[in-house]
Amino acid sequence: MSGRILIDTNIVIALFAGEAAVRQHLAEADEVFLSSIVLGELYYGAQKSARAETNISRINMLTVGNVVLGCDLITAQHYGAIKDHLRTKGHPIPENDIWIAATAKQHQLTLATRDEHFQVVEGLAVEQW
Repeated sequence: MSGRILIDTNIVIALFAGEAAVRQHLAEADEVFLSSIVLGELYYGAQKSARAETNISRINMLTVGNVVLGCDLITAQHYGAIKDHLRTKGHPIPENDIWIAATAKQHQLTLATRDEHFQVVEGLAVEQW
């Protein structure tokens, strides 16, 4: 596997857990990106954890070596199109995941995830790690 990868929240959690397979996939990627939405989910999880300071520090270190992609007008347009398509097909997915998918589509990135529901997003390149 190689290419330009956007990593989902569950992939970051697996990385923090020290999963060798995730480290290997990341090492083989040409470029790795983070979504501001993923970071929000991670910071939320860190805030409510018993080791908040340690977890926040790990997230901060992750952002140092990777490009963080935010949301803008183009992301919002992708979001609207994805959400409408999912609605008409009767396949809702969590709101944050629509934003993550929109970010991946906007920047033509492959989304690395463990969530099966991303498969219903039309035109989204997904890899299950």
